[in-house]
Order: sequence, then structure tokens, then C-alpha cells
Amino acid sequence: MSGKPSTSTSQGPRQASAIADVEVALVPQAPSSKRLPDHETNGSVHDVTRAQWSPIQEGSHDAPAAEKERRQQVQPVTWLSLPHKSQLVILAMCRLSEPLSNTCLLPYLYYLMHSVRSSSSTSGETSGIAGLVVASFALSQFATSMPWARLADRWGRKRVIVIGLVGSIVSNLGFGFARSIPALMFWRLVAGVANGNIGVMRTMTAEIVKEKKYQSRAFLLLPLIFNLGNTIGLALGGALADPVANIPSLFGARGALNWSHSPEGVHWMRAYPFALPTIVNAVVLVFSLLLAVGGLNETLPGKSGKDYGLIFTNRLARLLKRTISASWRSGYERVQLDDFTESSPFVDSVHDPTINGPVRPSRPSEIQAMAPASQPIWNRDVRSMLLSFALLPLHNAAFMQLFPLFLSTPPSLNAGASFLFFDGGLGLPSSTIGTFLAVFGIMGIMIQLLVYPRLQAYRGTLWVYRLAWIMFPFAYVIAPYLSLLPSQGLFRWLGISCVLVIQVTARTFAIPSSVILLTNAAPSKKNLSTIHGAGNMLSSLSRAVGPAVAGWVFGLGVDKGTVGLVWWTYLTIIAFVGYWQSGKLKGSESPGQP
Repeated sequence: MSGKPSTSTSQGPRQASAIADVEVALVPQAPSSKRLPDHETNGSVHDVTRAQWSPIQEGSHDAPAAEKERRQQVQPVTWLSLPHKSQLVILAMCRLSEPLSNTCLLPYLYYLMHSVRSSSSTSGETSGIAGLVVASFALSQFATSMPWARLADRWGRKRVIVIGLVGSIVSNLGFGFARSIPALMFWRLVAGVANGNIGVMRTMTAEIVKEKKYQSRAFLLLPLIFNLGNTIGLALGGALADPVANIPSLFGARGALNWSHSPEGVHWMRAYPFALPTIVNAVVLVFSLLLAVGGLNETLPGKSGKDYGLIFTNRLARLLKRTISASWRSGYERVQLDDFTESSPFVDSVHDPTINGPVRPSRPSEIQAMAPASQPIWNRDVRSMLLSFALLPLHNAAFMQLFPLFLSTPPSLNAGASFLFFDGGLGLPSSTIGTFLAVFGIMGIMIQLLVYPRLQAYRGTLWVYRLAWIMFPFAYVIAPYLSLLPSQGLFRWLGISCVLVIQVTARTFAIPSSVILLTNAAPSKKNLSTIHGAGNMLSSLSRAVGPAVAGWVFGLGVDKGTVGLVWWTYLTIIAFVGYWQSGKLKGSESPGQP
């Protein structure tokens, strides 16, 4: 929790005259950093530097009024007040790549594993293999996070993002048409490599939005898109998997799109029942790729060179503008000199209080001026935050894989069930699982938009982060008892809702808070790319280890007749360790000064 801000004010020199008590003294103040209360910054934690002459009423009661008036002049930060909104929107579209590629398969993962394995496989074996398939994505992310960060510092941020999008498109298509465990593993590895550039996107956000008062909102955007992508991916996976069976009106024997009139439905969808969700993913990512190539500006300082994507998009926009305007006027038209500029046509045209003009590379003289004094990167604050950053996906990624598996696992009679020893899942179809998870994903987005900024502004980022950690164990302790609820009636659905409300709320609080705290732990903005690359690498390792270990423990529990084993041991213990570690973090919420 952040401490209370100082309220001391500098007093001007006393005058020898008797009228000094009512005279305005202009007092030169040295540059100082003063943190405004969170509720006055609308969740944007930042320093206010005062290096100008300030009128202070000497010896009168007007000084508090002047201070109050000065504070009222601080405008609240809103989404519409963010600079370079168009660039942030394009970057957000690129951010969809990871959640779409990673969560689309979760609603149908259990059924996919059964379709490519022998019918004699047990539920425990299926859960173990499913955990490895999910973990392979994050494992390759872990291996490539730092190389992507170094390439981004050499090639530029945009090129790394574009290459990643191309890889995501190819890997989604390959995974959809794979029909063996080795092929599925290979394409998941390719997808993880393609999405190892998440740290680069976070760095690019910091480079687009440079003023600290806007960064709290800006850093909420990528987690918000992550939640949106998770929701879309779960909905697509649940609704479009096995379309011949789940959407017979379109793809069944009498479906409108069964043009061959096959009695078994659309032939290629029978052969590849889980390809349609990945095809839709690829189409969405193609749109993101076009936006990135034609509209995203490079933000790496000192990076120069022609950007042919921006040049083409800019000229195409000018051509369309002239074609449309030609129908309204005739004659000669003056050629604008900026027709051949390389800045993106998607850059906001309104005045930006932080950066004039489009996002552009800095001149070498500017880079030299921005260079900070040498500071150790891996100090205690950074190391503590990186450990906490890694603990979060160690259980959260495991839950996101385990809960759909648990909902898909066939139910058990549990005739001799006890408080700790009972078995089985809920046996829900993939369409129901996808719909249910997507609905609560939308709830998470609403919490992130409406609740999180207000709570963070009122209590601070670290307080919200610790609150999230203490919420997780409640969801994990009660989750396995869902298999004991009657399959008919409302109790089962209320139980599922209770688990998801707690877990989704907790992760919605935790994910953006962790990104903000990791950014603020950096000793300098120059180190952001390296620190975010390390954070993404550790996060990817956790998202590889978490599902793999959890899948193995879940399968062990199912085979031993204790479905709650993984919930009460692995997940709950990690959540408590994470809460303990969060107590070691400092409450400072101001990013390191460059």
C-alpha cells in the first residue's frame, strides 16, 4: 500500500516590511517530486514535478486554497485522454495473438486428446498428455523470450511483432489439421515461439505512452485485450469445435453449407473436427498482421530506414482520399508535401500533450540526452517482483487448463464418497464449457474496466495485488466439490459460477497489477525491454511447468480416487506462497526515473 503523500509546502522569505503578511511572494522552488493521492489521479500513479515560480500567500490562509486549486487543475486520466490511441489499438490487435492461440483449444482439449489416442486410454493418462500439450506452448515461449527481446533491440520492435504474427497464423492452421500427438506438440511449439514477443509489446507500450500519468491506463490495455482474447478464444473453441455435431444446421447431413450432400456432413470437417476454430483464429490474426504492417510505427530510439508498409498504406490512403474528393471538385489540386512521408496514417491527428507528431525514432543527440546514469538492473526490488511475476502463472495457467478438463471428465457415482476421497468430473460438452467460460471472461473484462481502476486508485496497486493473491485459495479449495453436486437443478451451475467469480476476479486484479509493479520496479526506462523480456521468460516457464505438473497431479488424483488432490495441494500451496511473497514487495508505485 502506498504511503500518504507529503503535504509540506515551501515558505517564501519573510519581508522586513509590515505589509509582508499580505504580499504575494514569488518563491523559486527547486525541482521536487511529489506524489498525488491515488484518488486524485484516477488510478494513474505519477509524480508531479514543480520547477517553476509559484505564488504563495505569505502568512495568510490562502495557501491551502491555492494548493487545493492547483490540485483541481490535475485532469483525471481517462481512456479517451490517452495519447496515440490509434497506435495502442493496433498494438492491442497484435496482442490478441497469444490468447487466441493458447486458449482456443481448452474447451475441447479433453475430446481432442481422446480423438487422437486409443480408446483404452484412461482419464488420468489423457489429462497428463493434455497438460504436456498445453505446456509445450509456454515452454517454447520461455526459450525464445530473451532472444526476441535482443532482436527487438537490434531489428526494431515492429519487425519482431510482424514475424510473430506470421508464425501464429501458420501454427494455428497447422494445429487445426494435426491428427497425432507429435504433430500437435510440434505446432504448439511453433505457436509458442511465435508468441515469445509479448515482452516486446509491453516495452512498446511504454515507448508509445511516455508520460507517467498515462501509463497506468496504458498498461491496463494489454491485460484487458488478453482477457478479451481469452474470452473470444474460449467462445470460438467451444462453439466451433466438431461443427458437424455442434452446428448441424450448417455442417450436418442437411446443413446449409453441406454442398456435397454427404450423409455424414461436411467431409473435411468430419476428418478434421477441430480445425474450424483455428481457421477463424488465423483469419483474425491476418487482419492484425495487415494493421501492424500498414499502420504500426517503430518506437525503438535511433532505428531508421524506410518502412514500406507505412509508405504503401499512406499512399493508398491519399489515393482513396483524392478519388473520393474528385467527385466533389474538378481542376488542378495542390500536391501536399506530406504525401510521401513514412508516418502511419493511423496516428492520432489531435494534439498530444506528451509527444508532438507521430511516434518517431529519436535522434542520436536525444538518445544521448536520455541516457541514464549506470544503475544495477537486477536489484532487490526487481528480483522480488520477478519472482512474484513468475508465481502468478504457475497456478493461474494450471487452473485455466485444469478447470475445462475437470468439467469435461466423465462423472462418477461416488457412492462411498468421503470429505476428501471422491472422484469424477462433470461430463459437460465442449460447447457448454466454452460458453460458460466465455461469459465469465466477459465478466472479467467488465471488472477490469469498471472496478479495477477505481479500487487501484483508492487503495493502490500493491494492495489490490495482495488482495488478489488471498482470493485464489478460496476458489481452489471449493472447486473439486462441484463433482458432488447433483447434475440436475441449479446447485451445480451456482457452484461453477462461484468458483469462476472468485478466480476470474482475482486474476483480473492480479495480472495488470503485476505488469504495473514490474514496470515500476525498473531502475530506468532504458532497462524496460530487458526486464520485461526476463519477466516474460519466467512467466512462460511458469506457464509450461504449471500445466504439466498440474496435469500429472490431476491424473494421479483421478486414478487414486481423489479428484481434489491437485486443487488442495499444488494450486492452493502456490497461491499461499504467492501471497507471502507479495508481502516482500515495496509499495512504491512510481516508475524508475530515466
